[in-house]
Amino acid sequence: MAKKLVAFFSASGVTKAAANVIAKEIGADIYEIVPEVLYTEADLNWRDKASRSSVEMNDKAFRPAMVDNPLDMAQYDEIFLGFPIWWYVAPTIVNTFLEKHDMNGKKVMLFATAGSSDWGNTAAELAVSAKGADFKEGIVFKRGHTTDDVLNWVKSL
Repeated sequence: MAKKLVAFFSASGVTKAAANVIAKEIGADIYEIVPEVLYTEADLNWRDKASRSSVEMNDKAFRPAMVDNPLDMAQYDEIFLGFPIWWYVAPTIVNTFLEKHDMNGKKVMLFATAGSSDWGNTAAELAVSAKGADFKEGIVFKRGHTTDDVLNWVKSL
């Protein structure tokens, strides 16, 4: 039986809530991708071109530092990877996470949260950071999603 991990980045707690539901439902371990410097509300202001998130997302090579919490990726076959959608892609800290770990041969199921955005170019932009991983676009949970929405998606897999 494949060992599963739910890894996630959550700036506001919305993605974290979905990740916790998924991990519990599938019996997976859970790992939070934590930035060394937490994002403030001002950092997340997408309307401000000088905000931290805007600056980071305008530079595809930028890799925000993350807290170095140990993770033995070798023990996992399937990774559910969650994050909010920023500018139609995953925040670049998700690339930081992927580049820190050997993802070769891993099945990676993506899930995301968003106000109204869809996947955009997310899978392709993450694939460059995880050579040999098999990425699958799962679902984008839109604003107002419920725990039942998350459970129904997991049960559909």
